[in-house]
Amino acid sequence: MKKSKFLMPKLIKIMNELGENIKLARLRRRLSSEQVSERANISRPTLLSIENGLPTVAIGSYLQVLSILGLEKDLMNVAKDDILGRKLQDVELTVRRRAPKTKKDNG
Repeated sequence: MKKSKFLMPKLIKIMNELGENIKLARLRRRLSSEQVSERANISRPTLLSIENGLPTVAIGSYLQVLSILGLEKDLMNVAKDDILGRKLQDVELTVRRRAPKTKKDNG
């Protein structure tokens, strides 16, 4: 029995927006769905699933399409500036302070 994927509504919205952005990028480049799917080595239904933001499509297929559109490097920006992660990391770092050096009396 296959488990169905469940995404929270805000994640579904993000996936839908991603799909829409990919579709708009394709249309701006005046590429047909047939051209992009052929170049990305995926089926047209898979491309349509990507453009609809379906989470069941493998991320590799998303990357193939982004590559055809010249947008593959956009994925390199994911978590690039991880502000929350850096703050959490900084909280765990402990700064050890040494006691001040005392001067020796030679006299």
